[in-house]
Amino acid sequence: MAPMENQSWLEKTKELRSQGSFEKTMAHLAEVLEQQPLSASVHLQIAWTHDALGKEHDAAPAYEKAIQLGLQGEELKDAYLGLGSTYRTIGEYEKSKDVFQKALATFPDYRPFKVFLSLTLYNLAEHSKSMEILIKELIETTSDESIRSYSKALMFYSDKLDEKFG
Repeated sequence: MAPMENQSWLEKTKELRSQGSFEKTMAHLAEVLEQQPLSASVHLQIAWTHDALGKEHDAAPAYEKAIQLGLQGEELKDAYLGLGSTYRTIGEYEKSKDVFQKALATFPDYRPFKVFLSLTLYNLAEHSKSMEILIKELIETTSDESIRSYSKALMFYSDKLDEKFG
């Protein structure tokens, strides 16, 4: 497909999905996939649409394929987040943790990966580490002055949740 046609398939995909026409979106994407079987972006859109349909078990392989085909930048972030979150929702907690750790190695400052990783760690009964991540993200991102006034204490205790003092 020419670049203009490539753009139009994506616009049509987004339009159909925004209308809640997920079955129509999948039918459209199936046609696009026939023409562009090695397009990472097409596989990413398929994954998102499977997620929207509640078909997480179908979404995971599409996210994996999109990543394998060489997504870059924001699309790669989206694919990592989608795949890690999908694995978590289907109970594949170790796979989810692996995806988020790889994602953070690639994009270390992307905060959503840290927050979603904390959800996965909770599911893995790594409660202390989960809370540590969330507390640190809260301190670093909040604009609430009442919380910020306790930031030193919260940061100090963030990795000592099971310790007793005094």
